[in-house]
Amino acid sequence: MARDYAGRCPVSPVRNTWLVAAAILLAAQGIGAQKVRVEEEVEAYPTESVDLRCQFIDGGGRTKLTQVSWIWEPIDGQRDNIAVYHPIYGHSFPNLSFKDRVVFLHNSLENPSIRISNLRMSDAGRYTCEYATYPSGNEQGTTTLIMLAKPKNSANVVTVQAGSKSVVVAQCEAADGKPAATIKWLASVGGNHSTTMTNGPDGTVTVRSEYRLVPTPADNGREVTCMVDQRTQDQPWVDSVKLSVEYPPSVSIDGYDNNWYVGRSGAVLFCVANANPAPTTITWTAASGSLPDTVMVDGNKLMVRKVDDAVNTTFICEVKNKYGASRHQITTIVNEEKRQITPGPSTGAVIGGILGTLVVIGIIIGIILFIRKRQEDGEGPPKHKPPPPVKAGSSTEMLNKPSEPPTATETAPLSPGEVYYEPTGGEPVTNLDDETTGALNGGAPPVLDDSAKYSNINELKDHPADGHHSNDLDSSNREPPAANISRGESFVSPAMYV
Repeated sequence: MARDYAGRCPVSPVRNTWLVAAAILLAAQGIGAQKVRVEEEVEAYPTESVDLRCQFIDGGGRTKLTQVSWIWEPIDGQRDNIAVYHPIYGHSFPNLSFKDRVVFLHNSLENPSIRISNLRMSDAGRYTCEYATYPSGNEQGTTTLIMLAKPKNSANVVTVQAGSKSVVVAQCEAADGKPAATIKWLASVGGNHSTTMTNGPDGTVTVRSEYRLVPTPADNGREVTCMVDQRTQDQPWVDSVKLSVEYPPSVSIDGYDNNWYVGRSGAVLFCVANANPAPTTITWTAASGSLPDTVMVDGNKLMVRKVDDAVNTTFICEVKNKYGASRHQITTIVNEEKRQITPGPSTGAVIGGILGTLVVIGIIIGIILFIRKRQEDGEGPPKHKPPPPVKAGSSTEMLNKPSEPPTATETAPLSPGEVYYEPTGGEPVTNLDDETTGALNGGAPPVLDDSAKYSNINELKDHPADGHHSNDLDSSNREPPAANISRGESFVSPAMYV
């Protein structure tokens, strides 16, 4: 198929010529680019040295090298020769700004690498190693020198006065760095910052940042942190400063315990002042005029050597600094005798008492619940079903019927003449109007006369029950099993033998 396609679409001779020429041109450019080997980019710092390497690669050995030059391009369009080497005429350094700072590392055209010492920020730019060759002409390779500068970092606080306007309270600077640094602020106070950049003549950049807030006395002494991040630093530079906010004094008097009594010694009052800058003067006076003779002043302390009626007055403390003055007063009352002051319970004792009370209450509630549970378990309904009641013929038949041993099971089927009553759990119903059923006797069955009782007893003595001996009647008070009697029928208690 490939042959058929070629036969149908032959390549034009003109087009074939252009393709060959383009391939040769690209190959020539590739060979030329590979002949001069240099580094693409190099970084360096001021006052240090840097080596710019260059090497000519000629695979066939058909190119003749005549001269090599290093050309510096600080900006586009400006080219200055800074170093030239000729195998016959030697070295030459035509640019005076690089004189005595540039040297060739090897006296060879094939390796004309140079070293620049005592670098300056203005040395940044492109450096081209250019060969003059025969017969191909000039060959070259270019290296970009990037000059880096570590910034000079600093942070400082600006002393301000408390007020209602936003002002600069701290500054941070990263000076003469390249590339430009980045500044951030870390602060627990509410505020904001602004940043500016200034370019230097040698390509460096100075970055300044200012932190602003509305200062209050509470901001005095708080910390703000400046963090500088820049390419030449292994880690961010961090520095913290404490804010300095100045304000007039605020005053209070401590030490009075409401127990100044006549004859007491060693009573002391303290004048406590909060101010920035520190107070310049502290003055004690009395509302009644001059201080009593028993009072001695030592700075912010007013000491009473011995309490008497003269110190039954009002003491005033006044504090001043450069932003103003403030005063506070307290009235002391002298008692005739010492007053007993009962200290209040400590916080720990109060908490302990509350916890102990809660524990006792919890124990009592637990005991009550336990007792109720036991009572509910004891008063609950029976957990077994009682046997069904059996209807008997009459009380006389029960007395005449010999006793029989109890049946082996309580679940024997009922005889045709017996009636089953399901217990309902309710209260028994009585008919107080029915005299024939013994209801007039409090719901009990009718009472038999004495003759009937005795006759029944004699019959039991003369005819004992089957399987029982007469002497059993005399030796125990065993009762025969009770018969189940339906409501409305007469019954008597089992016989008692004497």
